[in-house]
Amino acid sequence: MDALNRSGCPINLTLEILGDRWSLIIIRDIMFGNRRHFRELLQNSEEGIASNILADRLKRLVERGLLTRDDDPTHKQKAVYSLTEMAIDLVPLFAHMGAWGRKHLPVSEELSIRAELLEDGGPKLWEDFMDELRAKHLGKQLPPDTPSVLGRLTQAYLDVVERKRSA
Repeated sequence: MDALNRSGCPINLTLEILGDRWSLIIIRDIMFGNRRHFRELLQNSEEGIASNILADRLKRLVERGLLTRDDDPTHKQKAVYSLTEMAIDLVPLFAHMGAWGRKHLPVSEELSIRAELLEDGGPKLWEDFMDELRAKHLGKQLPPDTPSVLGRLTQAYLDVVERKRSA
């Protein structure tokens, strides 16, 4: 056991990295919201994270190997955050957390539709989504004409929002 960790238990070690209130939310917003810049993460989160906490969590997630931080080639003063393989491997965890939340908690339809689609799609859809994330964040190649899982999840969310607005 090293000085940073209380024990070698895999659940404890995972919680030491992801167990605070914000880390999984930040990864969620990058993964499902395609928010890659500090300002996008700050302004577009439903939960309203404070800028100092966001800066601290981004720094920690980079240090722990879940995100990378690179200069944005389109803007000298911006950084772009990308998921690592370690973070992409959390897709099944997000799918299970979403399914659990839908079953046991008073979720909203628009914010749970993606969880429903991930649950219904099962491991095959999760793998397809992980491959898409690897292409977007790690530069891996996808076969041509591969349907976008993120596009499908986003469109389902937009459809529910529009239906509720029109009702």
